[in-house]
Amino acid sequence: MLSVESVDTFYGLSHILFNVSLTVSKGEIVGLLGRNGAGKSTTMRTIAGLTPPRRGTITFKGESISGMEGYLLTRKGISYVPDDRRVFADLSVDDNLEIPYRRGDTWTKERVYEIFPSLQEIKGRRAGHLSGGEQQMLTIGRALMSSPELLLLDEPTEGLAPLIVRDLEAQILKLRDAGISMLLSEQNIKSAMRLIDRAYVIDNGRIRFQGTAAELEADEEVKKKYLMV
Repeated sequence: MLSVESVDTFYGLSHILFNVSLTVSKGEIVGLLGRNGAGKSTTMRTIAGLTPPRRGTITFKGESISGMEGYLLTRKGISYVPDDRRVFADLSVDDNLEIPYRRGDTWTKERVYEIFPSLQEIKGRRAGHLSGGEQQMLTIGRALMSSPELLLLDEPTEGLAPLIVRDLEAQILKLRDAGISMLLSEQNIKSAMRLIDRAYVIDNGRIRFQGTAAELEADEEVKKKYLMV
């Protein structure tokens, strides 16, 4: 479904990603794991069209999307959930979900509320008054309203209490069961390992490991060197 091949990304003159390659197949949750500053968010932004690669190719369902703007990627079935949430603070939960909706899309507010029932209970509340966990659910719900086939989840558990993290994990698995593939960027390794099918470990902008979740779990050297586990 998604293929990133030999991508180099820069911020100005600073070389951030070096020859990064990864894939996500239909129905998978793939983890992009690493410490803070390893290059996870830059990889997600590169795929999402916010920081276009200087070299390499990105394809989605066989079509080149390298450097394509975010709104066009959304129309093609890719939704990006940033790590800083970016809800519309002065609008209600319901209005936040209404903004990206297009008539005829397969995801509606009612369907989002089925996945995140706690949002329905507070749908009239302003998003700026929500807790961190509620804002994260809203951000994911808003991304679902564009009916994606692929979700890019950037640090979804960051700053959340352990009980909220477990609730969010259950909801992410529901999305996979609903047919949505995901690339999950995380430094919460324990949480990620409960969700992912395969993993890529990134450090200093380079992929250092790729394999199944079970292979990563068994590789103590990689975990100690790059994940501080």
